[in-house]
Amino acid sequence: MNMWTQTIRALAGSLALAFATFGVAEAEDAGVQPAFVADQLPPGQDVSDTVVELAGWVVASRDSEGYPFAIIDKRAAQILVFGADGRLRGAASGLFGSAAGDHTAPGVAGLALREIPGRDRTTPAGRFVGGYGPSIDAGRVLWVDYESAVSIHPLLGAPAERRAERLASPSTDDNRVTHGCINVATEFYERIIRPTFASGGVFYILPDRAPLAETFPEFAQSRELAQRNGGRRAGRARH
Repeated sequence: MNMWTQTIRALAGSLALAFATFGVAEAEDAGVQPAFVADQLPPGQDVSDTVVELAGWVVASRDSEGYPFAIIDKRAAQILVFGADGRLRGAASGLFGSAAGDHTAPGVAGLALREIPGRDRTTPAGRFVGGYGPSIDAGRVLWVDYESAVSIHPLLGAPAERRAERLASPSTDDNRVTHGCINVATEFYERIIRPTFASGGVFYILPDRAPLAETFPEFAQSRELAQRNGGRRAGRARH
């Protein structure tokens, strides 16, 4: 068994535990992954407990409203993709805004790339409902947030930026290079991103600096309650 397969299996087990913690009745089924799960994380790179617990909460609370979803960890330079059934579809490295921060500067969507100040080249944090739509200069793209002009797309950029090398590097220190959009490997985009979000989805982007309770207040409250209860189920009641 190679290290990547071990990573995915360990993550599947952690997800099953998180689903149970946050009250998913089908936790056992949710933890069983399909035969093909794309793992493009660097060998030995872990997924944070916060990401695992957020995935469990999204499924338990039905926060994605039946749509597929992605959890994007800027600090770890990772993107994890889940189907509408809550099962993990794939995990990969990503490239993000060159400026650390969680804000969207007013009017940034109307600026040409070269006009965006360095401090405003951020990938904003939060919950976003997105989908495919037209763009002015890149054809049809997967918008994470149209208002802030943030999309997910295959590798782009000038050769001098060495985006492919940055993406392949096991270090997360060199993954901040874009104007705010999220770049993934072309294979991962075509095999996982495009089909999963063909009809739209929900995107959860973890913050660089903002408190988690400020970015995802309902998740933070549920997480705190689950911890107080010693891991007993703390999901929302079904109505």
